[in-house]
Amino acid sequence: MKKFIPVYVRVPVIFALVFMALEYFIDSGDRPAFLKYPEVSIFLFFFLFLQVAIEITISAIDRVTYSILTEEQKKKLAEADAIEFKDTKLYKKIKSWFVKVKPIEEEGEILLHHDYDGIKELDNVLPPWWINLFYVTILFGLVYLVKYHILDGPDQKKEFEIEMEEARIAVEEYNKLAKDRIDANSVTLLTEASDLAEGKKIFETNCLACHRADAGGAIGPNLTDEYWILGGGIKNVFHTITEGGRDGKGMVAWKGTLKPSEIQLVASYVLSLQGTNPVDPKAPDGEIWKDEAKTDGDSDKPNEEDTQQTTEETPEVAAK
Repeated sequence: MKKFIPVYVRVPVIFALVFMALEYFIDSGDRPAFLKYPEVSIFLFFFLFLQVAIEITISAIDRVTYSILTEEQKKKLAEADAIEFKDTKLYKKIKSWFVKVKPIEEEGEILLHHDYDGIKELDNVLPPWWINLFYVTILFGLVYLVKYHILDGPDQKKEFEIEMEEARIAVEEYNKLAKDRIDANSVTLLTEASDLAEGKKIFETNCLACHRADAGGAIGPNLTDEYWILGGGIKNVFHTITEGGRDGKGMVAWKGTLKPSEIQLVASYVLSLQGTNPVDPKAPDGEIWKDEAKTDGDSDKPNEEDTQQTTEETPEVAAK
């Protein structure tokens, strides 16, 4: 059987279509799916192997079938293979969907009986593709009429409101996850009473043994004075709670126990205790820490940077 598309075109084209479909439908982020997921590469390999195997099998079947044909059958097959694609029934059927014209030999049948200075006009029909498209628009109009004017489907305004509500829900879901993506560089100080109350609960659950309920210090240092062993400020406190204090004698790392959002809450609560007066506080330990974001001239002015460490400070600088 004659194949109008050669095998060296069929195999790469089909493989490329499957490959693009996998890349489109598989969410692999900024990496190609066949690199991120090994099973995709394995599937593509076996798909290509299967393509080649099918082509080889079909070719073998064609050769065996041809060998058992009679001479008359071989002659008919040769005549069929000699037909050009433009002369096939399939091509003519497809063409009839787009073009419908009379051959030059039959133009006399559609010649109009008037003459303009020797110029004659043919009564050609409209192109089938145009007529078919017109029928499609009529069908679409009927469906639109039923859906939006009889069944009272959602109009553009209603669809916009639905999409906005879906977007709002999506943003809320994202924010629930985004709050646990903060780190020592992006964390900010929380000052809302509800946040500090949550931070206090976390502190009382995990920190009393070393710092006491009033944060005056026990095994761990006093958290209410201005002295810090490894640096103060929300970024440093967050970093220390996350990664732990000094090796061998400092606080353990809490990143395996607390979420980043929980560490932000407890760090903010600890900083809210600055300047309080615990009973029998532990002696100061470390050095006085000052926020480098403040300048001497602005020391008495409210500064939104008061709640954050400067971005130039290294993550190694940490709180008690």
